[in-house]
Amino acid sequence: MSKPSGTARITSPDQDMHLWVCHPDLTEENEGALVTDELDAKEHKRATAFIRPNDRLTYLSAHIALRRLLSAYTGIAPGQLQFGRDACPCCDRPHGRPVLRDSPLHFSLSHSHGVVLIGIATSTVGIDVQRVPSLETTNLCMPDLHPMEQKELAEIEEDTDRQLAFGRLWTRKEAYFKGLGTGLGRELSADYLGTDEGPDVADRPEGWVVQNLPSCPAHVAASALLTGGPHEITARFVTMEMLTAADALELIAAEPSMCSDIEPSADR
Repeated sequence: MSKPSGTARITSPDQDMHLWVCHPDLTEENEGALVTDELDAKEHKRATAFIRPNDRLTYLSAHIALRRLLSAYTGIAPGQLQFGRDACPCCDRPHGRPVLRDSPLHFSLSHSHGVVLIGIATSTVGIDVQRVPSLETTNLCMPDLHPMEQKELAEIEEDTDRQLAFGRLWTRKEAYFKGLGTGLGRELSADYLGTDEGPDVADRPEGWVVQNLPSCPAHVAASALLTGGPHEITARFVTMEMLTAADALELIAAEPSMCSDIEPSADR
């Protein structure tokens, strides 16, 4: 059992969600400065499996950030945090949603091509970030979507606009599936997460707020939160100094929130 070894420096977000954003500086020099001794054997093994240096650096940065952030919320040293897996809703095997043992906190981590997003909440959360997909990927995946989602995308005339709309929809799907703990083991057509707000629109997942998040032009991102009502998303940056300092607690606690400019929930 993990026990607090210090004082929690950040208050848990209650009914809201805290979003942490990291853009790692992907250089060999910075890789040597990362505090990797807080990671466990599985994380080290996974990091060494990456062939491309930038992928390895992004992974290391993401997992160091996750441990250090959760330490700031729980008071447990980063290297002493114990992670596990919930049972998968599809097959009941222990490869479902990642969980922090002995803690009421929920988290979700996603990283893609130099962007890392971490969501922390006191209810079930899913986060996803992806590069804007190619037209080939868009056309390949569209037939597997919910019929109403297919219709909405097919009505978009410009290819680049359809790619962006598909990417935004895809991240909503992935964030929701991560929240459920199914991953892509769940059929893409099983749930409607499109943008239509008309009277004949299909039902969206009950109890979930699924929405896109602001991102840089090359990426799309989304969050899914199991919540009983409206919630706020407070966004903060994870700096490189937080990943390289011997002790980052003070830096994390002092990081100001930024204007997240979350979009209206109609675009879910």
